[in-house]
Amino acid sequence: MPSRALRHWQTRSRKVLDEFEAAHALVGGTPAARRFARQQIAQAYVVLLCSQFQKFCRDLHSEAADRMSSSLDVPLDKIFFKALTSGRKLDIGNASPSNLGSDFGRLGVGFWDEMRLHNARNAERQRLLEELNRWRNAVAHQDFSHPALAGEHDVTLRYVRRWRRACEGLAVEFDAVLQLYLRTLLKRRPW
Repeated sequence: MPSRALRHWQTRSRKVLDEFEAAHALVGGTPAARRFARQQIAQAYVVLLCSQFQKFCRDLHSEAADRMSSSLDVPLDKIFFKALTSGRKLDIGNASPSNLGSDFGRLGVGFWDEMRLHNARNAERQRLLEELNRWRNAVAHQDFSHPALAGEHDVTLRYVRRWRRACEGLAVEFDAVLQLYLRTLLKRRPW
């Protein structure tokens, strides 16, 4: 059974993202007006995708920290949970590969190493997540000067769909890797 975080990502978050993508298809008007509106929607879609994925990551981290701390006696469980979740980068920054590695590393797992060992496709998904976060920052701050953007200012629905597929794959993999790690650590299924 998947974690609550993954179930939420695969139901509620998917519905929100699907509805946003449907709005993109409904844009009408003159060709120039359509291009402009679709660009604005695509940029907003980038930010929405990042926010939904960050919520999933934060929820999964909290769920894993809860399972780890609940194996301790009261009041140590609350102290340990707070130690695992206080000052999380996911609470103040993007769900970037470096922030994810740092936060999930606090649980004692070599996060990205385990991800790559679990599925070779995760290296490419990690790269796409980094790319998504660069675009998110460019859109959110209206600063497209990052060298990796190569002078681009427009994001297409095709790119957002590719990043979304990467996030969908990563969500399933994050859940599986943490489940294996916690099962080994706790000697029982975490969810």
